[in-house]
Amino acid sequence: MVKALRILFQPLLAGSLLLPAPAASPDSPGNESKSDKTKAAVAQAVSQAGIPGMVAAIASSKGILAIGSSGVRKDGSKVALTEGDHIHLGSCTKAMTSVLLATLVTEGKLGWNTSFITVLPSLRNKIHPDYHTVTAWQLLTHRAGVAANATNWWAHPKMELTKRRLAILEENLKDAPTRKQGTYHYSNLGYLMAGCMAEKLTGSTWESLMQTRIFDPLGMKTAGFGPPGSPGKTDQPWGHVRSGNGWRPRQFDNAEALGPAGRAHASFSDWSKFLAMQLPRGNKLGLDRKTLEKLITPSGTYAGGWKVTRRPWGKGTVLMHSGSNTMWYALVWVAPEIDRSFLVATNSRRDDSHAVCDRMIGKLIKIDQGN
Repeated sequence: MVKALRILFQPLLAGSLLLPAPAASPDSPGNESKSDKTKAAVAQAVSQAGIPGMVAAIASSKGILAIGSSGVRKDGSKVALTEGDHIHLGSCTKAMTSVLLATLVTEGKLGWNTSFITVLPSLRNKIHPDYHTVTAWQLLTHRAGVAANATNWWAHPKMELTKRRLAILEENLKDAPTRKQGTYHYSNLGYLMAGCMAEKLTGSTWESLMQTRIFDPLGMKTAGFGPPGSPGKTDQPWGHVRSGNGWRPRQFDNAEALGPAGRAHASFSDWSKFLAMQLPRGNKLGLDRKTLEKLITPSGTYAGGWKVTRRPWGKGTVLMHSGSNTMWYALVWVAPEIDRSFLVATNSRRDDSHAVCDRMIGKLIKIDQGN
């Protein structure tokens, strides 16, 4: 069984960089230079790290400003990984699930402090009472006292998806929690609970809600779920796991039930459209400023799908998340004060993947500054 998605939070190597220079327009010679530098940096990173492939980009609320790709879609093939390829986002999906719940809050169907059992009263006598009072916001900020993962994400494969998800919750929430409610504990299972609340309130699957409420309105035509591409083909990149001194291609993903915690994929161009929600001129999906601010207001250091911190190069508050289904690795930093997102992903996963991607983020910041 594939391990559940794991998120790693580490300090950005370029955290002490100076503030960026004013941005050039996307079509200016300065941005052409940024693209050239980005392409060169990505090619160097792939070569030095010995990984199958990488995509990296600098974006603003207007879209991609510079992007580069290097390597191959599948180890052993000659099919190049391209700048428009679909990338598995892993736990970076959590910010999308948080926005989905925000749309329900805006419509009055849900409150941030609405309890889990209020939305799903059918589970009242099936799960431990300590889980009854956990709120939507506690689930999105990993403060619900919920275990990191389900015992078996692949259980009940013949059940309809929404029923399967509820059955998994019932089995994993029967016993008293081992974590204290209100304290931070990263939880994919907690995001499944949040997703089930959305499904119950709307009568639609999380996947359908993501499509109609986020992907379609933002014009994210490449966005989807599970491993990118057609089974057995190299029309999109494959993920890779370490195999001895080489790589083993895998066109696979975590169980469908885990969706709300991290099964989305998209091109970088489309992903940047979602990230722009927290940038000055991005599409807000009808959410007001108060709601958008709520999504990035942390309980401790974690908000609605975002690790929230501060960096001098970002001129204040910045958002970060990473994600992996053990076969891909994605990392993103969003800096609202300077209207920037910095994105990088590899179609592989090993112990140093975060460090490889983090160094690339640092290079992107320097490139954006004109260095």
